[in-house]
Amino acid sequence: MAEKRDYYETLGVGKSSSDDELKKAYRKMAKQYHPDVNPGDANAEEKFKEISEAYGVLSDPQKRSAYDQYGHAAFDPGSGGGGGGGFYSNSFDMNDIFSSVFGGGGFEDFFGGSSTRRRNGPRNGADITANIQIKFEEAVFGTQRDIKVQSRAACPTCKGTGAKPGTFAENCRTCGGSGQERHQVQTPLGYMTTTRVCSSCHGEGKIIKTPCPDCKGVGTIADEKTLQVTIPKGIDNGMTVRLSGKGHPGERGGMPGNLLINVYVQPHKVFARDGMNLHLDMPITFVQAALGDEIMIPTLEGEEKLTIKPGTQPNTVVSIRGKGIPNVKNSRMLGDLVVKLVVNVPTQLSERQKQKLREFGEEMGEENKDVKKNIFDKIKWKN
Repeated sequence: MAEKRDYYETLGVGKSSSDDELKKAYRKMAKQYHPDVNPGDANAEEKFKEISEAYGVLSDPQKRSAYDQYGHAAFDPGSGGGGGGGFYSNSFDMNDIFSSVFGGGGFEDFFGGSSTRRRNGPRNGADITANIQIKFEEAVFGTQRDIKVQSRAACPTCKGTGAKPGTFAENCRTCGGSGQERHQVQTPLGYMTTTRVCSSCHGEGKIIKTPCPDCKGVGTIADEKTLQVTIPKGIDNGMTVRLSGKGHPGERGGMPGNLLINVYVQPHKVFARDGMNLHLDMPITFVQAALGDEIMIPTLEGEEKLTIKPGTQPNTVVSIRGKGIPNVKNSRMLGDLVVKLVVNVPTQLSERQKQKLREFGEEMGEENKDVKKNIFDKIKWKN
């Protein structure tokens, strides 16, 4: 028989480790090697037993004191360790050790959905995910859409029991309806008890001997339903609309899942969106920029008058309050319409137009020289 490893070495701690350090080390290793995390892995199961045995001794002040003095001989009835023919020989439950560290119900509560304790209790239905594409205007003002969803429904033949009408599911004889099998393993400390998913009912706690012919014992059948979805004002691309209770049905009294609809918004040909703000590039002429003007600009609700100030520079930005996107959580809050005035430089001029511009340029000569000189004065040339 191979020599047993030192308990401190097994947990990866020193002999002077505090109780908190021992617990921290055990927590880390228990998460890694727990059988529920490594189903069918005999090495992981053996490792879990080993670290649980080590922690079971070192976490008990009396056992730890005896181990520090006599080593493994303290727990060997035939070694005479401690002068008393072995310090301890009682059995213990690894689940109790796990519970003392993680709290609650040990293995089952810590591993949540994979819990064998809860397998034969109420189970909530799974969520359903669907996608929908809407227009830009529909995202801004909100809309309603019908959507078809592939779901599951309780089998009408067996009423969701999974058993053929006139029969019923019986308690599993292997686990007595608990969904778990308990196994004992002898160790130098006595018998260690572990729990596993029942091999006969696979954790259900029930055995259906005569399955329903329509659902094959599952208890649910495929079902397509059409639901009306309300898309709220201001929803943005990639957001999700949640319909509570419209997912797959629960089992054994569990709550139904939810319908999660991912919304994709088509881009607009003119406007761009940034959160609650709309952005618009509005072209204007050189004359309008120089002399000023009143122009009509598009908004999502129609046309709006905008005053261009004389001497407006290219790419000047003007914001119009309240003409943007509604807040998806509060539609009374509105963003702004951000307008960038883009000066349109003509590319095809008649000779008369060219001559007029040359005359204009000559009249602006001194001013243009001052602007150019001001720029060059700001640059320090290397000698």
